Amino acid sequence: MKKLMVIAVACTALVFAGCSKSTGTKKNLIGLSISTQNNPFFVTLAEGAQKEADAQGCSLSIVDAGDDVVKQTSDIEDLVSKKIKVLIVNPVDSSAIAPAVAAAKKAGIPVIAVDRAVTGESVTCQIASDNVAGAKMAGEYLLSLVGEGADIAELQGVPGASATIDRGKGFHEAVDGKATVVASLTADFNRVEGMSVTENILQGNSGIKGIFAHNDEMALGAVEAAASAGRKIVIVGFDATDDAVTAVKDGRMAATVAQQPAEMGKAAVDTALKIIKGETVPASLPVVVSLITK
Repeated sequence: MKKLMVIAVACTALVFAGCSKSTGTKKNLIGLSISTQNNPFFVTLAEGAQKEADAQGCSLSIVDAGDDVVKQTSDIEDLVSKKIKVLIVNPVDSSAIAPAVAAAKKAGIPVIAVDRAVTGESVTCQIASDNVAGAKMAGEYLLSLVGEGADIAELQGVPGASATIDRGKGFHEAVDGKATVVASLTADFNRVEGMSVTENILQGNSGIKGIFAHNDEMALGAVEAAASAGRKIVIVGFDATDDAVTAVKDGRMAATVAQQPAEMGKAAVDTALKIIKGETVPASLPVVVSLITK
């Protein structure tokens, strides 16, 4: 009888633990809505989250919004209907996603924002790099290479995304009044658009010396455009993706700001599990950034 009671207690503990590798089964407890997986940075973030979920024995339902806020809203509605315990969201648009976040909270689901903030609706925890500080660092380095008074340009990310807003803020804190920003145009965090927008900028600005891109995909597009035009332009990106780091080592890019997307994904899952267990989590978890140069 004692042996049976011990087994029963052990089984009950496993059920209430929610996530346990020893059970042989996984519960679909956590939902992760990613803005896009057509970007190496977010692929790495999702992989970091999945790896941690696997290590903890929990299921993670990952949905890709494809940079479409309407699809992201629908994705979150689907996750809520699946009775997830925690929602992790990487917004396409920080403001536009607020109603979907509010609906999840109304359904009793805590929300964690990762990399990008949610504007207009509170979340349980925000996990992100200091985008303002990182972009200011990038702007200062760009300025040190092109010199004060030089003509420079900015490739902006997806309009409305908190990363776009914060990186733009940090960049302008560094260069305004010290250089002439001849163009600030969106290329939606996309390499092809980054190349196209840069081509247009270069055609209209023969004296441009440097470009800061809000992410590496756009920066790499700018590298291609500059090479095609036979122009030597100082280009600084943000994210430290593998392709960008290689470009920096090769001298095709001047620098990139290093984030830790895999660590963000891991931290998001760990924080979600703490919430599920009823533990208190911080309202903000900052991730350190650094500048990578040759």
